[in-house]
Amino acid sequence: MTVIPHPAGRTVEHLGSGPLDRDGLAAVVARDIPRGSFVNLGIGQPTMVADHLAADSGVVLHTENGMLGMGPAAQGDAVDPDLINAGKIPVTELPGASYFHHADSFAMMRGGHLDVCVLGAYQVSGRGDLANWHTGAPDAIPAVGGAMDLAIGAKDVFVMMTLFARDGTPKLVPECTYPLTGLACVSRLYTDQALFHLGPDGVTVAETYGTTVDELAARLDVPVRRLGE
Repeated sequence: MTVIPHPAGRTVEHLGSGPLDRDGLAAVVARDIPRGSFVNLGIGQPTMVADHLAADSGVVLHTENGMLGMGPAAQGDAVDPDLINAGKIPVTELPGASYFHHADSFAMMRGGHLDVCVLGAYQVSGRGDLANWHTGAPDAIPAVGGAMDLAIGAKDVFVMMTLFARDGTPKLVPECTYPLTGLACVSRLYTDQALFHLGPDGVTVAETYGTTVDELAARLDVPVRRLGE
Protein backbone atom coordinates (compact mmCIF):
# COMPACT_ATOMS: atom_id res chain seq x y z
CA MET A 1 0.00 0.00 0.00
CA THR A 2 1.08 3.63 -0.39
CA VAL A 3 2.21 5.20 2.88
CA ILE A 4 0.77 8.68 3.42
CA PRO A 5 3.63 11.21 3.62
CA HIS A 6 4.23 13.00 6.88
CA PRO A 7 2.87 16.55 7.11
CA ALA A 8 5.51 19.26 7.44
CA GLY A 9 4.36 21.83 9.98
CA ARG A 10 0.80 22.12 8.77
CA THR A 11 -2.42 20.14 9.05
CA VAL A 12 -3.09 17.97 6.00
CA GLU A 13 -6.60 16.84 5.08
CA HIS A 14 -6.42 13.64 3.02
CA LEU A 15 -9.85 13.78 1.41
CA GLY A 16 -9.24 11.37 -1.44
CA SER A 17 -9.47 8.26 0.74
CA GLY A 18 -10.41 7.21 4.23
CA PRO A 19 -11.22 6.41 6.90
CA LEU A 20 -8.10 4.25 7.26
CA ASP A 21 -8.39 0.51 7.69
CA ARG A 22 -6.23 -1.27 10.26
CA ASP A 23 -3.35 -1.85 7.86
CA GLY A 24 -3.41 1.76 6.72
CA LEU A 25 -3.38 3.00 10.30
CA ALA A 26 -0.52 0.66 11.23
CA ALA A 27 1.48 1.97 8.26
CA VAL A 28 1.03 5.58 9.40
CA VAL A 29 2.22 4.70 12.92
CA ALA A 30 5.23 2.83 11.53
CA ARG A 31 6.05 5.88 9.38
CA ASP A 32 6.25 8.10 12.46
CA ILE A 33 8.47 5.93 14.68
CA PRO A 34 11.94 7.54 14.73
CA ARG A 35 14.75 5.50 13.19
CA GLY A 36 16.73 3.43 15.69
CA SER A 37 14.06 3.55 18.40
CA PHE A 38 13.45 0.86 20.99
CA VAL A 39 9.70 0.21 20.78
CA ASN A 40 7.06 -1.90 22.51
CA LEU A 41 3.89 -2.77 20.59
CA GLY A 42 0.86 -3.43 22.77
CA ILE A 43 -1.43 -6.42 22.44
CA GLY A 44 -4.00 -6.30 19.64
CA GLN A 45 -4.01 -3.80 16.80
CA PRO A 46 -0.60 -2.25 17.66
CA THR A 47 1.19 -5.52 16.83
CA MET A 48 0.37 -4.86 13.15
CA VAL A 49 2.89 -2.00 13.17
CA ALA A 50 5.70 -4.58 13.04
CA ASP A 51 4.60 -5.63 9.55
CA HIS A 52 5.03 -2.07 8.21
CA LEU A 53 8.45 -1.10 9.56
CA ALA A 54 11.07 -0.63 6.85
CA ALA A 55 13.86 -3.19 6.91
CA ASP A 56 16.44 -0.42 7.28
CA SER A 57 14.56 1.52 9.99
CA GLY A 58 16.84 0.31 12.77
CA VAL A 59 13.80 0.03 15.05
CA VAL A 60 14.25 -2.63 17.74
CA LEU A 61 11.00 -4.16 18.96
CA HIS A 62 10.68 -5.16 22.61
CA THR A 63 8.12 -7.59 24.02
CA GLU A 64 7.08 -7.65 27.65
CA ASN A 65 7.35 -11.45 27.74
CA GLY A 66 11.12 -11.14 27.25
CA MET A 67 12.48 -10.43 23.77
CA LEU A 68 14.40 -7.74 21.91
CA GLY A 69 14.62 -7.84 18.12
CA MET A 70 11.14 -9.11 17.28
CA GLY A 71 10.33 -9.20 13.57
CA PRO A 72 7.01 -9.29 11.70
CA ALA A 73 4.30 -11.83 12.43
CA ALA A 74 5.21 -15.40 11.50
CA GLN A 75 3.37 -17.06 8.63
CA GLY A 76 3.23 -20.64 7.36
CA ASP A 77 6.39 -22.66 7.94
CA ALA A 78 7.93 -19.76 9.89
CA VAL A 79 5.51 -20.31 12.80
CA ASP A 80 7.28 -21.53 15.94
CA PRO A 81 4.89 -22.07 18.90
CA ASP A 82 7.74 -21.20 21.29
CA LEU A 83 8.37 -17.84 19.63
CA ILE A 84 5.45 -15.53 20.43
CA ASN A 85 4.80 -11.95 21.46
CA ALA A 86 2.99 -10.84 24.62
CA GLY A 87 -0.33 -11.42 22.88
CA LYS A 88 0.60 -15.06 22.16
CA ILE A 89 0.85 -14.34 18.42
CA PRO A 90 3.65 -16.24 16.59
CA VAL A 91 6.39 -13.84 15.50
CA THR A 92 9.74 -13.93 13.75
CA GLU A 93 13.12 -12.92 15.11
CA LEU A 94 15.59 -10.55 13.47
CA PRO A 95 19.38 -11.02 13.42
CA GLY A 96 20.77 -10.19 16.86
CA ALA A 97 17.51 -10.96 18.71
CA SER A 98 17.88 -11.71 22.41
CA TYR A 99 15.75 -13.29 25.12
CA PHE A 100 15.56 -12.61 28.85
CA HIS A 101 13.49 -13.04 32.00
CA HIS A 102 10.04 -11.48 32.27
CA ALA A 103 11.24 -9.41 35.23
CA ASP A 104 14.12 -7.99 33.17
CA SER A 105 11.66 -7.01 30.47
CA PHE A 106 9.59 -5.07 32.99
CA ALA A 107 12.75 -3.44 34.34
CA MET A 108 13.39 -2.10 30.83
CA MET A 109 9.84 -0.76 30.67
CA ARG A 110 9.87 0.83 34.12
CA GLY A 111 13.41 2.15 33.82
CA GLY A 112 12.72 4.52 30.94
CA HIS A 113 14.64 2.49 28.36
CA LEU A 114 11.88 2.41 25.71
CA ASP A 115 11.64 5.30 23.28
CA VAL A 116 8.08 4.58 22.13
CA CYS A 117 5.22 2.30 23.06
CA VAL A 118 2.11 1.85 20.93
CA LEU A 119 -1.07 0.93 22.81
CA GLY A 120 -4.76 0.43 22.13
CA ALA A 121 -7.38 2.27 24.17
CA TYR A 122 -11.02 2.51 25.14
CA GLN A 123 -10.75 6.26 25.74
CA VAL A 124 -8.16 9.03 25.59
CA SER A 125 -8.74 12.48 27.07
CA GLY A 126 -7.79 15.76 25.43
CA ARG A 127 -4.86 16.19 27.83
CA GLY A 128 -3.55 12.69 27.13
CA ASP A 129 -5.06 10.61 29.94
CA LEU A 130 -5.31 6.94 28.95
CA ALA A 131 -8.01 4.37 29.75
CA ASN A 132 -7.28 1.02 28.14
CA TRP A 133 -7.60 -1.82 30.63
CA HIS A 134 -11.22 -1.92 31.84
CA THR A 135 -14.56 -0.52 30.74
CA GLY A 136 -15.98 -0.71 34.24
CA ALA A 137 -18.82 -2.95 33.06
CA PRO A 138 -19.84 -5.54 35.71
CA ASP A 139 -19.19 -8.51 33.40
CA ALA A 140 -15.99 -7.16 31.83
CA ILE A 141 -12.69 -8.93 32.50
CA PRO A 142 -9.97 -6.45 33.53
CA ALA A 143 -6.76 -6.88 31.53
CA VAL A 144 -4.19 -4.30 32.55
CA GLY A 145 -1.11 -6.42 31.71
CA GLY A 146 1.93 -4.18 31.41
CA ALA A 147 0.01 -1.17 30.11
CA MET A 148 0.48 0.94 33.25
CA ASP A 149 4.23 0.31 33.21
CA LEU A 150 4.48 1.16 29.51
CA ALA A 151 2.30 4.26 29.77
CA ILE A 152 4.55 5.76 32.44
CA GLY A 153 7.90 4.23 31.48
CA ALA A 154 8.08 4.90 27.73
CA LYS A 155 9.39 8.28 26.58
CA ASP A 156 6.56 8.61 24.03
CA VAL A 157 3.16 6.89 24.11
CA PHE A 158 1.27 6.48 20.84
CA VAL A 159 -2.31 5.19 20.92
CA MET A 160 -4.14 3.44 18.06
CA MET A 161 -7.94 3.20 18.12
CA THR A 162 -11.09 4.00 16.19
CA LEU A 163 -12.15 7.58 16.84
CA PHE A 164 -15.81 6.72 17.43
CA ALA A 165 -17.49 3.83 19.24
CA ARG A 166 -20.09 1.66 17.54
CA ASP A 167 -22.85 3.92 18.83
CA GLY A 168 -21.13 6.96 17.31
CA THR A 169 -19.88 8.48 20.55
CA PRO A 170 -16.32 9.86 20.51
CA LYS A 171 -13.53 7.94 22.23
CA LEU A 172 -11.44 11.13 22.35
CA VAL A 173 -13.13 12.80 25.31
CA PRO A 174 -12.80 15.79 27.67
CA GLU A 175 -12.49 13.41 30.66
CA CYS A 176 -12.14 9.64 30.67
CA THR A 177 -15.10 7.85 32.23
CA TYR A 178 -13.38 4.44 32.29
CA PRO A 179 -10.76 3.47 34.89
CA LEU A 180 -7.46 5.20 34.10
CA THR A 181 -4.25 3.53 33.03
CA GLY A 182 -2.12 6.67 33.17
CA LEU A 183 -2.39 10.44 33.51
CA ALA A 184 -1.28 12.84 30.74
CA CYS A 185 0.88 10.14 29.17
CA VAL A 186 -0.35 9.97 25.54
CA SER A 187 1.56 12.21 23.12
CA ARG A 188 -0.07 11.10 19.86
CA LEU A 189 -3.45 9.56 19.07
CA TYR A 190 -3.71 7.64 15.79
CA THR A 191 -7.26 6.95 14.66
CA ASP A 192 -9.01 5.81 11.51
CA GLN A 193 -10.16 9.38 10.85
CA ALA A 194 -7.33 11.59 12.09
CA LEU A 195 -3.94 11.87 13.75
CA PHE A 196 -3.95 14.06 16.85
CA HIS A 197 -1.08 15.54 18.87
CA LEU A 198 -1.96 15.78 22.56
CA GLY A 199 -0.39 17.84 25.32
CA PRO A 200 -0.83 20.56 27.94
CA ASP A 201 -1.96 23.00 25.25
CA GLY A 202 -4.79 20.76 24.08
CA VAL A 203 -5.58 18.78 20.94
CA THR A 204 -3.98 19.52 17.58
CA VAL A 205 -5.08 17.79 14.38
CA ALA A 206 -2.03 16.85 12.28
CA GLU A 207 -3.81 14.85 9.55
CA THR A 208 -7.33 13.79 8.61
CA TYR A 209 -8.37 10.79 6.49
CA GLY A 210 -11.55 11.12 4.47
CA THR A 211 -12.87 14.03 6.51
CA THR A 212 -12.05 17.64 7.38
CA VAL A 213 -10.97 19.29 10.61
CA ASP A 214 -14.24 21.24 10.71
CA GLU A 215 -16.28 18.06 10.31
CA LEU A 216 -14.38 16.40 13.13
CA ALA A 217 -14.73 19.45 15.37
CA ALA A 218 -18.50 19.25 14.96
CA ARG A 219 -18.52 15.64 16.19
CA LEU A 220 -16.08 15.93 19.08
CA ASP A 221 -16.62 17.33 22.57
CA VAL A 222 -13.04 18.54 22.90
CA PRO A 223 -11.73 21.70 21.19
CA VAL A 224 -9.34 20.96 18.32
CA ARG A 225 -7.04 23.20 16.33
CA ARG A 226 -4.82 22.92 13.28
CA LEU A 227 -1.03 22.78 13.35
CA GLY A 228 0.40 26.27 13.56
CA GLU A 229 -2.70 27.84 15.14
